[in-house]
Amino acid sequence: MPRVTIYSTRICPYCWRARSLLKRKGVAFEEIAVGRDPKQRAIMIERSGRHTVPQIFIDDLHIGGYDDMALLDDQGKLDPLLTT
Repeated sequence: MPRVTIYSTRICPYCWRARSLLKRKGVAFEEIAVGRDPKQRAIMIERSGRHTVPQIFIDDLHIGGYDDMALLDDQGKLDPLLTT
């Protein structure tokens, strides 16, 4: 099963939605809190090219934020990425 990583903060509503979607699908994920960790935030920005949270990766593939992941799910493209 692919490794799913979410860079997030505790108060971000889109982070909550991303976690909820993955939990509904039964997908385990690693969550990296960047709210008070400048080093991890810098890693997130370097990996994704984005400054906002959440930033979601499936293995080394950058999915984007919650809206991007939800769109992939709506299009039926998320599940194949999660089961590869």
